[in-house]
Amino acid sequence: MQINIRTSSENQAVVTQLTRKLPGGTKENVIARIALGYSLSTGKRFTPQEFSVYDSQGKEYKDHILFDGQYRDFFIAMICQAYGITKNDELIPKYIKLHVDHGLEKINYLFEHNPQYTFFDFLTEFFSKGVDAIEDVPESFDSVENRNQHISKSIFSGPINIKVGYNLSTREEIFCCFNDSTRYNNQHIAVAGKSGSGKTQFALEFLRQLHKQTQGQVNFLFLDFKGISEDDKSKMSGFFTETHTECISAPHTPFPLNPVSFIDNVNEKNKLVGINKFVDIIAKYSNIGKKQQQILKDATKEAFINHKDGKHPSLKEIYDLVIDSVGDTRDTLTEIMERLSEYELFASKVNDPSVFLNNNYYFSLSGELDSTVRFTSIFLIINYIFNVFTNMGGTEVVNGNRSMRYVLMIDEAHDLFREKKSLEILEVLLRKIRSYGVSIVLLSQGISEYNQGNFDFSQECETAFLLPINDLNNTKAITKFLGLSEKDGTRTMRNLEKLENGQCVSNIKELPKGDLFEVVQYWKEQTNTK
Repeated sequence: MQINIRTSSENQAVVTQLTRKLPGGTKENVIARIALGYSLSTGKRFTPQEFSVYDSQGKEYKDHILFDGQYRDFFIAMICQAYGITKNDELIPKYIKLHVDHGLEKINYLFEHNPQYTFFDFLTEFFSKGVDAIEDVPESFDSVENRNQHISKSIFSGPINIKVGYNLSTREEIFCCFNDSTRYNNQHIAVAGKSGSGKTQFALEFLRQLHKQTQGQVNFLFLDFKGISEDDKSKMSGFFTETHTECISAPHTPFPLNPVSFIDNVNEKNKLVGINKFVDIIAKYSNIGKKQQQILKDATKEAFINHKDGKHPSLKEIYDLVIDSVGDTRDTLTEIMERLSEYELFASKVNDPSVFLNNNYYFSLSGELDSTVRFTSIFLIINYIFNVFTNMGGTEVVNGNRSMRYVLMIDEAHDLFREKKSLEILEVLLRKIRSYGVSIVLLSQGISEYNQGNFDFSQECETAFLLPINDLNNTKAITKFLGLSEKDGTRTMRNLEKLENGQCVSNIKELPKGDLFEVVQYWKEQTNTK
């Protein structure tokens, strides 16, 4: 397989400009390899929807020139590891071209905004970061103790019977009581369905019924990674009104949460542990080194000291103190903190911390945001939810029903699964929050995405709904996803042959495993009630 690429037209000049910053006589293929490695190190992973984000009208690199032969296998191995593919995958040239362009763009940004920054500074910084990454012991994402969070949250203690569909022949309604602890060990739900299968409409109807049945006592946050268009927002206005849901589109509207407010601002020991956890999240998802972590830690400590009123500092206040510390120097830390601050992704002031968890939100993450900002902000939110609820303590089981507080629904969850750095916190979240009255609902386009290395996320979800997917022939994966026996699996496969959009098979306990039925759709339910 020959790997011949062209950079974007915009990056053609960038290649020359950046090469001039390297020692005299350095060839232009060197900066391309540096850009490729740098892009991969940022954690950026391209989806098929992003394959055309860069044109191919710029600098041409032939296979033997780009890699100098001796480095070819090394870079291909990096791509294979990053995307979980084999060395013969036909997409490898595409990924290499995308990461070269992305790396050139990111490196050029650093130099344009730091006139005194040299290539020696750049290489030193990221070499050190690479060493740190090798030496670092993986951070634990267990919750941090906070005895002073003063947050009250409503609880619903009765059965929550959700109508999930209809019998195809009789039109009999099918229900699932997902908080029935005599039937379900946890309240987590996995949903798989390709685009157009009805997955999102099913999710919206689930939330509508949840709101109605619990009289709004069980609140929810819907995380939408693909972003919501103005047209779709208009179409969903009925849902937002009926469920009293605020739609927040980043970066245009601040999210009503201070992500550092999970930290105990009274007990000094707990405060320090909380600050370290905050720094760990920023470090993990934005690739800052040890020196930068210490700068961020010191700035965060100072920000807490400066608040004599008992309030938590904002990200903007922390960023300002980082800038005070580093002066005119600009690097990865200042870039991520600047973007989190300047976009105003989070509210600068939150008067009542109870408001957020006692209301419903639809959080749309626009494609305008780069992946580092998107994922860092998402995991600051997830970390907050995890810590706050674990500090509240577990909920009771009343008459066989787990008392419920909250639903965190993550649409396009496969985007999270692609980011290896996000897997640990997701795993901890699913395993440890189950007794706290919180349900995690994961929506993904397929089932293979759920199985990541040594951990299958679908196995931590007691309930699964399988709508049409692209790979319905993967019987082994389907059987595992639905938790079926060999006998159940055979029957299910026969039903899957007839599966259409708006239909599914499930492992709900209220129905024989593998039964085919029509899933509820928000738009249909609204039509039927009019």
